[in-house]
Amino acid sequence: MSARKTTVGKTTARKTSAHKTSAHKTTARNRARESAHELATASARKSAQLPIAEPADVRRAAGRLIRADGRAFAAALALNALAAGAGLVGPWLLGRIIDEVRAGGDVSVVDRLALAILVCTVAQLLLARSARYVGHRFGERTLARVREEFVDRALALPASTVERAGTGDLTARGTADVAAVGTTLRDAGPELLISTAQALFILGAVFAVDPLLGCCGMLGLLGIWFAMRWYLRRARTAYLAEGAANSDVAEILAATASGARTVEAFGLQRRRVTASRDALETSRRRRLHTLFLRTVLWPIVEVSYTVPVVAVLLMGGVLLERGALSLGAVVAAALYLRQLGEPLDTILMRVEQLQSSSASFARVEGLARAPRPTRAPSPARPPDASSADSSTPATPATPATPATPATPVDDRIDVTGVRYAYPGGGEVLRGVDLTVRPGERLAVVGPSGAGKTTLSRLLAGIDAPRTGTVTVGRVPIAGLDPEQLRRQVVLVTQEHHVFLGTVRDNLLIAEPSATDEDLCAALAAVGADWADELPHGLDTELGPDGHRTDGSQAQQLALARVVLADPHTLILDEATALLDPTTARHTERALAAVLEGRTVIAIAHRLHTAHDADRVAVMEEGRLTELGTHDSLVAAGGAYAALWRTWHGESAAVQ
Repeated sequence: MSARKTTVGKTTARKTSAHKTSAHKTTARNRARESAHELATASARKSAQLPIAEPADVRRAAGRLIRADGRAFAAALALNALAAGAGLVGPWLLGRIIDEVRAGGDVSVVDRLALAILVCTVAQLLLARSARYVGHRFGERTLARVREEFVDRALALPASTVERAGTGDLTARGTADVAAVGTTLRDAGPELLISTAQALFILGAVFAVDPLLGCCGMLGLLGIWFAMRWYLRRARTAYLAEGAANSDVAEILAATASGARTVEAFGLQRRRVTASRDALETSRRRRLHTLFLRTVLWPIVEVSYTVPVVAVLLMGGVLLERGALSLGAVVAAALYLRQLGEPLDTILMRVEQLQSSSASFARVEGLARAPRPTRAPSPARPPDASSADSSTPATPATPATPATPATPVDDRIDVTGVRYAYPGGGEVLRGVDLTVRPGERLAVVGPSGAGKTTLSRLLAGIDAPRTGTVTVGRVPIAGLDPEQLRRQVVLVTQEHHVFLGTVRDNLLIAEPSATDEDLCAALAAVGADWADELPHGLDTELGPDGHRTDGSQAQQLALARVVLADPHTLILDEATALLDPTTARHTERALAAVLEGRTVIAIAHRLHTAHDADRVAVMEEGRLTELGTHDSLVAAGGAYAALWRTWHGESAAVQ
């Protein structure tokens, strides 16, 4: 008896181990396919970056931001003007002192003039400080608006648009480009306002002293004007090219990191290193080009600073000798032009920075030109695709033409004559026709590369077919807006994400109006018992500084979001594959009650899922070759029967 128990125990252990091994192999194969696809499409994404705003769009956006905080902007301008005006008094009074001393005037007059210079200097300091303070507050508030707009636009982008462009481009825009815009708004903007006001007032003061001296000063600045004209013609294009090269570097590095297992498994290290070096070399050349532009500009500018002063001194000497101008006026004009060097230096530095930041602003503002999901009667040609977050309801691809809003009449899903191909590749789906009835449980099976996952993305509205239609209630799924689609279809994959914040924050993403009772019920529905043991319950912080979730807990959070989204159709693409066997079985049993009454489309890599489904759809080489119940397909002796015999035979051999 004891021997029999031992034999049974060993057999059970071998069976369990074999199932675990099979599950891990399946997951590994799926990960390898996804990583390989991501690596293969990385180069294609380089040519499909997100849009860049035109200069006119950037100017309109800047005007919109200024109008949003117009009072602060006007106050900064007024304070800058007053500060510049106070700064002009000093050289003029110094010229008066020189003329007074030369004429042998009273010492008390000189003392009063010197005291006035001190008062004006202090007033200029206080006004400039106030102007800088107001300007910085304006810049910070405006930067906050830019960040908020960027986040809103990024979240509104169709998933397929982001996948086609790659996360590297979006990441570069949301970090380096937004930071560059922020620096300009916070620092360059106020300084540019102050320096521009000072330069204009100084030039006006020189003309007030003597128009001829003013003309000499302006002629001396022609070198700066020509240098800036040469620079500005080339700077925008150069900085945009540098930003694009930086995005390519970020994209290649991200693709290599996420596909590290595939790189190691297939020995692609040398190829990935070569691709990274090529991208870095391109980025280096683009950066050297912008550096070359600066090295041409600045030497000319530095030399041009001294030309106006020399011209005024020479012409002033001639006029002084002829008695047409006093010595004080010549000194005042020379001091004014000497003062002009500092604001001009700041202006030119900030103008150079503005070229870089305007290119960054064009990339940030370019998200406004990206296609938006709109409802339409017919879908458009799809963009590239890779993977979807299981915690996020599917986002539709962008239809070709807008139309009046439409509401699905029922929950029936129809796939008619669908063909689909990824950019740069052959057709993945070839004339698929399928109807999914409301409340039905459909399993989609087939060998690797048959098009199962691609079909699931079309059913979820993430991508749109090249030809044919995918509709829910007679309305194209890809034409539904995100909020409407979230109530219709949700795709659940192996991918999951835990956002920084509390448990409550992570769950309210799916249903902002949900109560704490709803959140706890959703966690209970997916078997997340660990949430009851958290120190602060729903208010427990998640992430590196809080509770660290493991893979199974993160997946359960994602599934709880699906429960809260409450769609009528769920598409499951190995949603529990990353859970350990015990947790996976517990979660699947808990989900059974949640799935009751809903339409469930399961991409089945394990045939026991197909065995329990109402119908089974068999995919082979992008075509739907068989459709029916498990028993009828096994009896038919076709492709499904062969798959079943193979899988069942392996299971029996293990047993």
